[in-house]
Amino acid sequence: MFQGFIDQDAAIPVAATAIQDVLFERGLYWASGRSGVVNLVAAHKWFNLAALKGRTDALAMRREVAEQMSDIDVAMAQREARAWMATN
Repeated sequence: MFQGFIDQDAAIPVAATAIQDVLFERGLYWASGRSGVVNLVAAHKWFNLAALKGRTDALAMRREVAEQMSDIDVAMAQREARAWMATN
């Protein structure tokens, strides 16, 4: 359990610091099942965002994940990525 102090006034929103490597790592997290669950929609979303931020190897990972997904799931992942970009 975290026992410390978070300075809310000095904290920077994730969107301001969301660099391509962090987004790519989130894609790997969901694609690999590190959480105990493989979530291809989430993996595609994060790889898509990493690619948009300039991480070139995210394109190949997104494509690999998309090959295992239905068209509906790919569309859902794209909607989630657009929603994340709109709010961040």
